[in-house]
Amino acid sequence: MKKTLSIIALSIIGFGLVSCKKENKETQSAETVTTDSAAVAAPVTADSTATPATGEAAAPASNQPSTSLALSESNFDFGKIKKGDKVEHVYEVTNTGKNPLVISEVKPGCGCTAPDFTKEPIMPGKKGKITLHFDSSNFDGNVQKYADVYANVEKSPIKLTFTANIQP
Repeated sequence: MKKTLSIIALSIIGFGLVSCKKENKETQSAETVTTDSAAVAAPVTADSTATPATGEAAAPASNQPSTSLALSESNFDFGKIKKGDKVEHVYEVTNTGKNPLVISEVKPGCGCTAPDFTKEPIMPGKKGKITLHFDSSNFDGNVQKYADVYANVEKSPIKLTFTANIQP
C-alpha cells in the first residue's frame, strides 16, 4: 500500500514540471534538469525525438512528402533570469532532405510559452527558425519547459526544451 502511494505521489510531482502553476521549491530541487550548452550545439536529427506524452501515435504532420531536418540544438539553458522577465530563444532548423520541409504546428507544453516559426516551406538545404517565447512571471527557481514541433518528417513531433533558473 505504501509503495502504491509513493508511486502516485511521484507521478503527481512529475506532472508538476510541465504545468503553468507556481512550482513548489522542494519539488524543483529534486527534479531539476540542467543542460551543457556546449554539448547541445551539435546537430540533432529527427530520429532523436520523443513520442507524445499521451502515448498515442503521432498523426502525420501533413500530406507533404517526408523529408529530414537537423536542429542547431534541441535544448537551451537561459541560465539565471529575473522573475517576470520575458525571454526568447531561436532554434535554427535546416532541411537536410530532398523535399520541402513544412512545419505545420509548434505546440508548447504550457501557456507560459508562445511559439513563432517559419510558416512557408523550407526548401532542401535552406534554413528556417522556431522561436520560443517564455514568460517567467508565475515561476520561482528552476524550471524546464518544452514545445512539440510537427512537421513532415518521419518521427514527428520533435521535442524542443529549455530550462531557466528564475530569481526573485
